[in-house]
Formats: sequence, structure tokens, C-alpha cells
Amino acid sequence: MASTHMTTSSASDVAAAAPSTPSGDRLPPGVALVIGVLMASTFIVFLNEMLLGVALPTLIADFGVSPGTGQWVTTGFLLTMAVLIPASSFVMRRYHMRTIFLTAMSLFIVGTTLAAVAPTFGVLVAGRITQASGTAVFLPLLMTTTMRLVPVARRGRMMAITTAVPAVAPALGPALSGVVLAALSWRWLFILMLPIAVGALVLGAWELRNTTTPEPVAMDVPSLLLSAVGFGSLVYGLSLIGEASAGHSPISPYLPIAVGLAGLVAFVLRQIPLQRRDSAFLDMRIFLRKSFRVALVTMVFVAGTGIGLLIVIPLVLTNVTGLSTLQLGLFLIPGGAAISIVAALSGRVYDRFGPRPLMIPAALVWLAVLWFFSGVDESTSVVTLILAWLVFTSAQAAMWATLTTSAMGALKAELYSHGASAFATAQQLAGAAFGAVFISAYTIGSGAGNAGVLSTAQAESAGQAAFITAWVIGLLVLAGAVLVGRTSSAATEGTTALETVESETPREAGVR
Repeated sequence: MASTHMTTSSASDVAAAAPSTPSGDRLPPGVALVIGVLMASTFIVFLNEMLLGVALPTLIADFGVSPGTGQWVTTGFLLTMAVLIPASSFVMRRYHMRTIFLTAMSLFIVGTTLAAVAPTFGVLVAGRITQASGTAVFLPLLMTTTMRLVPVARRGRMMAITTAVPAVAPALGPALSGVVLAALSWRWLFILMLPIAVGALVLGAWELRNTTTPEPVAMDVPSLLLSAVGFGSLVYGLSLIGEASAGHSPISPYLPIAVGLAGLVAFVLRQIPLQRRDSAFLDMRIFLRKSFRVALVTMVFVAGTGIGLLIVIPLVLTNVTGLSTLQLGLFLIPGGAAISIVAALSGRVYDRFGPRPLMIPAALVWLAVLWFFSGVDESTSVVTLILAWLVFTSAQAAMWATLTTSAMGALKAELYSHGASAFATAQQLAGAAFGAVFISAYTIGSGAGNAGVLSTAQAESAGQAAFITAWVIGLLVLAGAVLVGRTSSAATEGTTALETVESETPREAGVR
């Protein structure tokens, strides 16, 4: 991320949280600004994750590449994220928050510029990989900072808003892409992003101050390599499942999946002795807490289904209801807005009543909407579909925010960065895995040799297979909703974290 000398600074350069008690209900001075800057920046970079899905046919035509090659503008992004996110816990311990932010946003800007001017497809993929290199650290950084700085009594509300970002941004990416492509070329997807990203960089450089003291931890190179092999191979293999089901995969997806699983086992075994010296790449002690395990596993199914269906729903809407690219973009926008509103409201309910009053009703509603989508045909009105998608995304937002808050609240302060890295990595893996599963179900359900060209009847059958598969997975979400409970140690551990940061310096958090 940066040279070693950038990590050593005087105590006056390190900002800290204001004191808090479990009954406190107000944000300390400056905390809202810190989290606001990080939240806006995270939204900007995550918006790019699924940005090019709608543009893929145009890219294939412009660069003269095959669909399998063209898919690398998204697969390369996901692969890079999966490889680098596990390293974010080390980065957050080793460097100041401000240094991490400025370096990551600068990388994102360089990648966006490369993609905007790309003369060849290879340069475009390189730009996307550079974008992802900057994006990978933002979500763990945002989650960890929120847990450190926000008083326990308001943590549910703030984490709800915080965790809405990775749910809203990928949902709005294809929507905004469709609107832009209706009038401009694909390069404008990146050109329009540049001034916004530069503005975020300037604001962060001007306003952000550090909230942690760097630790003299060393990079464990074998852990980095095992992480790259394990997570990278697993995501690549999962991304090939859909192509394999259609007979277009360059290799069997099971080979990279097997390599990935072997790499992950070796990675875990490597961390166990390292964590005894407090130098683990990803501390496995986070999985000793049942509250964290249950929430994480449930989140895998929630995030995987939500992200995976973003690949299927445009296919169903295009082939069954006949929506255009612009109409697809407009269709998806209200769902993104609903996520933001429901996330904010669900945080208040969590703070007062805990997770189950949110999780169980939301899971039941989620299942009902998935069952409705499995019966969509050409007679289903677009208005009905929009309302159903609004309800689906609202239920998803309530569960997403609740699970993240419950999981992170189960951990001690020193494990926040590791928990945030594990959660962000799980979301990326789940998105790749479930997207592949749903595309495979869609392809098999169509009963056609080429699932890219379907009749209306075939598309209806394909969509039914994909959504019934999602409904079955939703039953596991309901089981998880029953098991998730409020973490008993959240209040005490949250206060300890804040008091620890506070003792480092008297300066206000995040402001000059």
C-alpha cells in the first residue's frame, strides 16, 4: 500500500473517538464526517463492480472478442477483489486510515482512467483489475471504522446504513449503466465516474484524520500467496459453472474449484500458528464465536442470492417481458433506493429489539417474493414486477444490515478488522458462486442448446428454474434467521474499543 515511513506519525496525527457509554445515543464530534466520507467513497467504488454487465454485448462488438473473453471485465474484477480483500485486515493494522484511503482511492482513479481510454480489450481488463485493487479495502475499512467510532446504542442504525452500501451499489450499477448506454458510449461509464472519484479523494485528503495507531506487523508472504491461490481459484472456478453448463467452458470448473479449496485449507492451517504470535493474515479466532459463525453463514446465502439474481433478473425481464436496456436500468433503480430506506429503518429496530424481529419476518417475505418470481410469464405486468422487486430488495436490506451488525458485535475490538475482511470476502465468494448456480439453473431450465437465444416459453421455463433454486436456498436463510440472536458481549466490547482508541489522543475523530 505505501512505504513504511508513512506509517509512523506523531500522536497528534491520530484522531480518536469521543467517549461513549452503552446508553449514549449521540455520535461523537466528527464521527459522522469520517463515516460519511468513507461511506460515499465505498459507494462510488462498489458501483463499478457490476457496471459492465449491461455493456457486455457492446464491448464484444467493439473489441471483436468472444463472450467468454468479454466476461473477464467482470470476472477479473471479482477475482482481484477475492484475492485482495483477505489482505485488508493486515493493511488496516499496518497503516494509518488516511494513508489507506488515499492510496486505495488513487488506485481506483488510475484504473478508471485506464478503462476510459483503453485502446484494446487487454488494457480495459487491466484498468478493471486496477480499479478492484483500490476497491478491495474500502468495505472492511468502513465496517471497522464504524465499529470503532460509533457508540453502542447507535451501532445498529449506523451499521445498517453502512452495510446498505455494498447492497445498493452493485444493484444500481447495472441500472445506471443502462441509462448511460441508452445515450452514450460505454467509455462514458468511466468518464463520468472520474470527477466523482477525484472529488472523493480531495475531500478525504482534506478532512480525514487517523483513528488507529499502526502496529509493527510484518507481511506473511506465504499467507498472501495461499490467499491468492485459494480465493482466486475458487472464484474463477465458480464463475465457469454457468459456461460449463452450456458447454462453453475452456476447462472443467471443478479443477480450479479443487485447487481453490486446497489453497484455502492450507491458508487456514497457516494462520493457526501465526495467530498465536498475533501476526495472522486472517485471525481464525473470529470463527470461535457462534454468533459470528451463524451470522456469516446466513449472510452467505442472503448476499449470494441477492447478488446472483442481479445476473438472472435482466435476462428474465428482457426475454419474457421484452424490456429494453433503458427500461431495465429504470426498473432496477427503485430497488436500490428501497435498500437505503429500509436499512436505515431496520437499524433502529435492531437497536431496540434485537435481530430476530427483523430477520424472521424479512426471511418469510423474501421467500414469498421468490416464489412469486418463479411464476412470472409474459402476462405479468411490469408494475407488478417493480413492486415485487421493491419488496424483495427491502427484505434483503433488513437482513443484510442485521446480520452484519450481529456478527461484528460478537467480536472483540482487536478482531474487528479480521471480521470485516471475512465478511467482505464471503460476500464476493457468495456472489460469484450463486451467480454461477442461478445461471446454470437458468440454462438447464431453458432446455435449449443456446441459452442466449430463447423463445418466450423457453425463457419462462428458464426463469422458473432459477427462481425455484433461489427459493430453496431461501429456506436456509429462514433457518439462519431463527438461530441469529443479539450478541451478549456487544455493549461491553464496543465500549472497550472506543475507550481504547480514545486513550491514544484527545483530538476529535476525523476532523482537522
